[in-house]
Amino acid sequence: RKADCSALLELMRTLTGKEPKMWGNSIVGFGTYHYKYDSGREGTMLTTGFSNRKQAITLYIISGFSKYHELLRELGPHKHGKSCLYIKRLSDINHSVLEEMICESLKIVEKKYTILN
Repeated sequence: RKADCSALLELMRTLTGKEPKMWGNSIVGFGTYHYKYDSGREGTMLTTGFSNRKQAITLYIISGFSKYHELLRELGPHKHGKSCLYIKRLSDINHSVLEEMICESLKIVEKKYTILN
């Protein structure tokens, strides 16, 4: 897990061009954007990141997964929620597919929101 997280750290640093920042005690985030919902609620969020959780490594793919049906089939064993991708081991995953998903998510976030850093 430690090696997987180190590899993700370097991958996300390279793909974002940003230095990692801790979000709370366990989330390593890269970049920040500002969001504002129709309800008026607003705040800041990481553009991508990961966390080493007890059950799995969680990757934050902020754009969600509705546009990634084909990529998800090619990714390898995983589970996902609305914006969270759960994997057991990086060695189980198709790395080029993961990179493509992260890059596409970053593009979507940059188009939709105000990037802060």
